[in-house]
Amino acid sequence: MAKKIYLAADLGAESGRLMAGSFDGSRIELEELHRFPNGPVHLGGTLRWNLVGLWQQIQHGLGLAGTKFGDQVASVGVDTWGVDFVLLNRNDELLGQPWNYRDRRTDGMMQKALQRVSREEIFAQTGLQFMEINSLFQMLAMCERDPELVSQAERFLMVPDFLHWCLCGSRVVEFTNATTTQMLNATTRTWAADLLSKLQIPLQMFPEIVPPGTKLGRLRGEIAALSALKGVEVVAPATHDTGSAVAAVPTASTGRSDWAYISSGTWSLMGLEVADAVLSEQALRRNVTNEGGLDGTYRLLKNIMGLWLVQQCRRAFARRGKVLDYAELTQQAAAAAPFRSLINPDAEAFLRPLDMTDAIAAECRRTGQPVPESEGAFIRCCLESLAFKYRMVLGWLQELTGVPVRVIHVVGGGGRNDLLNQLTADACGVPVHAGPTEATALGNVLVQAMATGDVGSLSEIREIVRRSETISEIEPQNTAQWDEQWERFQGLCSE
Repeated sequence: MAKKIYLAADLGAESGRLMAGSFDGSRIELEELHRFPNGPVHLGGTLRWNLVGLWQQIQHGLGLAGTKFGDQVASVGVDTWGVDFVLLNRNDELLGQPWNYRDRRTDGMMQKALQRVSREEIFAQTGLQFMEINSLFQMLAMCERDPELVSQAERFLMVPDFLHWCLCGSRVVEFTNATTTQMLNATTRTWAADLLSKLQIPLQMFPEIVPPGTKLGRLRGEIAALSALKGVEVVAPATHDTGSAVAAVPTASTGRSDWAYISSGTWSLMGLEVADAVLSEQALRRNVTNEGGLDGTYRLLKNIMGLWLVQQCRRAFARRGKVLDYAELTQQAAAAAPFRSLINPDAEAFLRPLDMTDAIAAECRRTGQPVPESEGAFIRCCLESLAFKYRMVLGWLQELTGVPVRVIHVVGGGGRNDLLNQLTADACGVPVHAGPTEATALGNVLVQAMATGDVGSLSEIREIVRRSETISEIEPQNTAQWDEQWERFQGLCSE
């Protein structure tokens, strides 16, 4: 086939980029056209997203794509983080400044929801992990804080769906990101109307849910003219970035649950691919989540705090005059003493601390452990603790399916961290296959290729990734040392 270009706007919590995927029918090759920063904006004591600024950056990237590729471009699609959303009124005006999920307005909202609807009932309907950042609790906070804005809402859109509206005017929500809201019924795969009614959340704003690979329309005329991208389709990929990343896991075992993945970035999302949502009492007890995947699959997974710990330590070091890149921090961590200090990565203290190193030091003092004394020791603490948490979650996932996991695939930017990959293999006692690091963008563009008929299935997407990418294979080492420390880590997580 003639080479085609698919464009992915891939937005994470720390940065965004416009990527071009060049596909010749056999291999896919990515090229970064434009990268730009992202992050929470402090505004009047709140945390927001600058979505208009992000949209401006996407437009700039489209212009670069138009200049370079012209009529080779077949389509464009957007993926982002989950849970955050916007509300539009009847004139498609944004209602308020878009909120960042780390804003504290959701404090206490889970408890208020559980006073009206039981935890068991919410999980039975939605199958989602209970976290106060979930869209359900954000929406409850908005209903309480800004009822006049909610009353004007004609349309609820997740962040990538809003950006698709910017691109082509579509007003639908894509399935994989809808499943992150805790407002979707995991069995019917439609909005959980009964739950929303009981919580007095207006129903009329929630739009049609469409599967990944849906063609949404062509670029708006002014965007096509500004970017010189005429006739380009807008296609919904798996708009939740983890959904796109898992689509690009290079497994040859699609349809089986004997492999796990870790989508490693600001968050670590560790899970299995299953045919149907797992809604058992044990799944509720483990507080796992069921998020949508490609071809109607579900991602049975657990959100783990992830490299947010390292990112925030790095910022804390920089504020003290120690500006170090991630490679330098990893090198120093590798040289630091093992197992000196451990933390539960998912403790509330680490969700939004003013200073991550202060939070880690306080937790070490509270649990009677040595406080890290160097940058390398802090990072070692973070990485070893993450590897132990992966071991814990892996055990839970295997309990829920009854299927032993033979390999862990680490995809995303965190896959570049060779030390964390080795620690993960050592802690979990199974091989780790690292790569591709650009899994999210690969999944995004290959789902677009599937929408145009150039790729036939999820299995074929993964075969293309295996042909196109180099995957590192890491074998476990020193597992006995990790076994010796396992009980200690479990104790920290039970406190």
